[in-house]
Amino acid sequence: MKVTAVIPCRYGAVRFPGKSLADIHGKPMMWHVYQRVLEAELVDDVLIATDDDRIMETCADLGLGSVMTRTDHATGTDRLAECATLVDSDIYVNVQGDEPMIASAAIDAVTQGILECDDSMTLASNGFNDIHFATDVIDTNIVKVIMATDDGALAYSRLPIPYPKDGAVQHRRQLGLYAFRKAGLKTYATLDPGPIEQAEGIEMLRFLEHGYRVKMVRVPDDDGIPVDTPADLERVREMMAE
Repeated sequence: MKVTAVIPCRYGAVRFPGKSLADIHGKPMMWHVYQRVLEAELVDDVLIATDDDRIMETCADLGLGSVMTRTDHATGTDRLAECATLVDSDIYVNVQGDEPMIASAAIDAVTQGILECDDSMTLASNGFNDIHFATDVIDTNIVKVIMATDDGALAYSRLPIPYPKDGAVQHRRQLGLYAFRKAGLKTYATLDPGPIEQAEGIEMLRFLEHGYRVKMVRVPDDDGIPVDTPADLERVREMMAE
């Protein structure tokens, strides 16, 4: 089966406009993400999906595969769904364009998760790992996930779930790393966002609210951080320099 990794890259990020092109030791951030994806053993092809001419031109200059998409997508998964109509593949892996230190092993783990799944109602796999700090549990920028005994996602929330009514619990962080069947993305594009997705701003809730399933896959902890602000960028530069 062909596996295509897609890296959505917008120029107009609210907190950090143009961050895909932000310089990290002589190369734009999206170039570093692209290199991490190339190291994944299960990925056959890599594309940057954007709606901006500046990003497309930089991809051409650096020899990075790219595709131009519409400007009106509400989520990265909506952009990926358009890519599935433009580029033929069996599996599409969504890798965030602001994680220049993402581990290739994590990409392979989430890809393997959907490749091994034979449940027709499971349309995507999604990476997760444990939360180790109490400050992260209450951080509404970090999405928490609870799972069934078969590792299917039961719910996502920006609030701490589950609530520790009778003692300590292990909270788990949902990562922005997904793998979809082609049919899964086609289905996603036909579904309207439900009230919980609209309230929480978590795109995988669209599957759950419409009765579909998402398989959660534990991925290795790593030292990488998503770049949401210029301060995050400076931290990444320092970590890579070390």
